[in-house]
Amino acid sequence: MSAEEERRLARVALTWLAEPGTRAVHRLVERHGPVATLDLLLDGGSPDGWLHTTVAARSAAGDARAVAAEALERATRLGARLVTPDDEEWPAQVADLVTLRLPDVSRRVDGETAPPLCFWVRGSWPLGEALDRSVAVVGARAATGYGQHVATELGYGLAERDWTVVSGGAFGIDAAAHRGALTAGGLTVAVLACGLDRPYPMGNSALFDRIAETGLLVSEWPPGAEPLRPRFLIRNRVIAAGTRGTVVVEASARSGATQTARRAIHSHRVAMVVPGPVTSAMSVGAHEFLREHPKARLVTGVAHVLEEVGRIGADLAPLARGPQRATDALDDDARSLLEALPRRGAMGVDRLSSRAGVDVRTALRKLSLLEELSMVVRRDDGYALAPPAKPKRVAAAETTGRPGT
Repeated sequence: MSAEEERRLARVALTWLAEPGTRAVHRLVERHGPVATLDLLLDGGSPDGWLHTTVAARSAAGDARAVAAEALERATRLGARLVTPDDEEWPAQVADLVTLRLPDVSRRVDGETAPPLCFWVRGSWPLGEALDRSVAVVGARAATGYGQHVATELGYGLAERDWTVVSGGAFGIDAAAHRGALTAGGLTVAVLACGLDRPYPMGNSALFDRIAETGLLVSEWPPGAEPLRPRFLIRNRVIAAGTRGTVVVEASARSGATQTARRAIHSHRVAMVVPGPVTSAMSVGAHEFLREHPKARLVTGVAHVLEEVGRIGADLAPLARGPQRATDALDDDARSLLEALPRRGAMGVDRLSSRAGVDVRTALRKLSLLEELSMVVRRDDGYALAPPAKPKRVAAAETTGRPGT
């Protein structure tokens, strides 16, 4: 076995011995390398008591190197590959997780947020390239029709503009975002909390196969790993740090989606929230996140998202405007005269100028302009509002409908 193969095997073994994100393991690997770290832990040299206990318990279930070798063989049969920091396709941005510190942490899963040791990947795209221009779209599994519509539109719009759509492959918002990107013919990445050979939920198996054909399935856990509940939170840190921003579309009061957005904010990424109906239980978590995190941004569509994550000055969202009206270009005097005219009948210039509060000379000049714009008409007894334009009559040939009707 070459030195490179030994290092890769050691990273897989370390991920099996201790859950991904374990800070003590990451520090040891940075200091001593993966092979020496594996030897140290297997010899009982863990610097942390709980890690020593975990390693001992896992070791009782099998030999770490043998388990790692078997995982690599299963991955080859599955058509998957192992990606480590030594590979060119490694996504460099996940290194920012080394500084991720969540405030008010009471659970170990919220404190162990170190960068990954390796990824298992299924799909032909280089992982780093796929995540370079990426946005995460996450949200409730029990999504409403409104939420699924918004997530699909976001997934489609982002993919249409050559952004990678990243999510967790779950029912509801995640699946809608993936499907939107696939419909647009774009790139989407599903980051799983289990082995690539047992995707969860099983009901999305066909979706996962479609993603693998044109995008990527990614996991930190080796083939065969189960989707245990804590692993979803561990996985969420990768979604948050691996993308340029995270959009939450619907989230209940206790939601993993807001935990992903929380990790995004503390990883110095953009966290965005799509507002929902205040009467919906699926809006509670999203709205509370907006209230509690001043750095979170409210977005209502692809344009807003791209303004937050895109190039400065180049991806600005257009200002929301109402329909353009003919009177928008008028100055104050012309507008005042137009408003002073009666809804019916005509009015002389002297009375009209007095009613509008402008002098007669200005009134005559502005009325001539309004007449040119077909907004007023001149009559013998003064000026009146122009009648509304009549709709053009459609030729009979255009109203006959389809042939045979």
